[in-house]
Amino acid sequence: MTEKRVGQRTIALAHPPSVISFANIGGRSEGEGPLGGYFDETNDDSFFGEKTWEKAESAMQKKVLQRALDQAGLKPKDLDYIFAGDLLNQCIGSSFGLRDFGIPFYGLYGACSTMGESLSLAAMMIDGGFASKCAAMTSSHFCTAERQYRMPVPYGSQRPPTAQWTATASGCTILAREGEGPYITHITCGKIVDKGVTDANNMGAAMAPAAYDSLAAFFRDTGTGPRDYDLVITGDLGELGHAIVRDFFAKDGIDMGENFQDCGLLLYDRDKQDMHAGASGCGCSASVLNGYLLTEMRRGKWKNILFAPTGALLSPTSSFQGESVPGICHVVQISMKK
Repeated sequence: MTEKRVGQRTIALAHPPSVISFANIGGRSEGEGPLGGYFDETNDDSFFGEKTWEKAESAMQKKVLQRALDQAGLKPKDLDYIFAGDLLNQCIGSSFGLRDFGIPFYGLYGACSTMGESLSLAAMMIDGGFASKCAAMTSSHFCTAERQYRMPVPYGSQRPPTAQWTATASGCTILAREGEGPYITHITCGKIVDKGVTDANNMGAAMAPAAYDSLAAFFRDTGTGPRDYDLVITGDLGELGHAIVRDFFAKDGIDMGENFQDCGLLLYDRDKQDMHAGASGCGCSASVLNGYLLTEMRRGKWKNILFAPTGALLSPTSSFQGESVPGICHVVQISMKK
């Protein structure tokens, strides 16, 4: 079992699974952003034709999985497993959205790192010979997240400059044992890192130490650095968190360079759309990966990237009780070569 381990925390997959299909869905703000052209579908209706925002989030997951299946020419019975999660209590966005497909289901909670977590587990399941095809997916919705974690939307609460905008979006990647790529080649599982940040409106600062920890572990285990990759992209650190990670590496004498990006800084035009520190939510990194990133990899813009979605492992209860906000970050190497 140890031959797939590289260093202390990184896994080098012996048979890297291939991305065979991907799809994403977004709301109106996502469609109006710089990456709007990379969405398979956007909807001006925040309810997505449903009666509640929670049902809308489930509808997004249902639609995005069906799109990914259709694009690969697959039926639900062709998938061995789904790995999915979201931000809602008991992950009901996933369980209710996917219940009609009849596919074996692993429900996950990694907060906004869930796209990385689901990709990692799906890839390891295939590499280990336990599956031939798996779906990895997640979602978030601005209105459901605001209601659960902050204030009800009609309340109209003021947002500080460090606050981020939860993306109304969903993304799905289908992996298979065989395919033309891109391939999942390496995985570093994140640790829970808690530096005592308690401000629920400053998620970037809470998650930045975890991003630094996981990326540093990946570089250390593989003997590589940021310049060995065409793109190193975190999930939703936003303006502040992204700058903190760059500073952490600078103290180690490592320049992250211009290829160090963040999905939360790409999804919206923060000046024109007034999104404060940037985007957040599971759907942020999921929609950017399953639109912009994988599309441009297949077009040849990048051949080798590190995808490092970040998550804040809090709940409304923990925040009300004065707990700090632990962070986590999973690193997934995606390459056009096995």
